[in-house]
Amino acid sequence: MQPEDLQRLVTQRMPFGKYEGTLIADLPGPYLAWFAREGFPAGQIGQLLQLMHEIDHNGLSELLEPLRRRG
Repeated sequence: MQPEDLQRLVTQRMPFGKYEGTLIADLPGPYLAWFAREGFPAGQIGQLLQLMHEIDHNGLSELLEPLRRRG
């Protein structure tokens, strides 16, 4: 993980699927958990989804709030 990855979570949108257009940081936990079970996509989007899953799973989503205000 790079520090800028946290900023990407609150600025980058999901490029495909059921939640296309939704900010990565706003994806529902069950959707992220589905990727954790089935496999994250390759590349940067997969890394961001995996990071967001860890943040959500550990109840740390509120830590992204200062970045939302910045972004």
